[in-house]
Amino acid sequence: MKMKGMRVLMFVENVFEDMELLYPYYRLIEEGAEVVVAGPESGTVYTGKNGYPFRSTAAIADQQADNFDLLVIAGGFAPDKLRRDPKVLELTREVHEAGKVVAHICHAGWIPISAGIMKGFTCTSTPGIKDDLINAGATWVDKEVVVDRNQISSRKPDDLPAFCRAIVDLATK
Repeated sequence: MKMKGMRVLMFVENVFEDMELLYPYYRLIEEGAEVVVAGPESGTVYTGKNGYPFRSTAAIADQQADNFDLLVIAGGFAPDKLRRDPKVLELTREVHEAGKVVAHICHAGWIPISAGIMKGFTCTSTPGIKDDLINAGATWVDKEVVVDRNQISSRKPDDLPAFCRAIVDLATK
């Protein structure tokens, strides 16, 4: 249990990518981490784009970046909604500025873009937001996982094994 004692923050909102939320959620718990999945409201059931329900364990507004060791952001279309919440952007920026891991997969890169933390980073994502990342100052590459300093990125659900391995490896260095 490499991550015993670590606290992970994840975000949830309707139309999240089911596998990109659930796979890291259970994988990091398996490593001993406490995973808090914060949504706009605590205890609300949000529905993934493939129909899987997930009940938030906390409200985004109640979270403080100092209480977490890392942030993992799932894709789907939820990030497009979440990035409109100033608290989501504040948490993302504060985790990043503290040098803690910020991991994003698929469309999740929209949140770090809106938080203003992508300039000068090399990353990957779904090709659908490649231009957004480049316009935010990132260098985009087509790889299953990219680790650049404290950021980890992946393209799609097929990349989840590499994405989660990178999260565990970087978070426990």
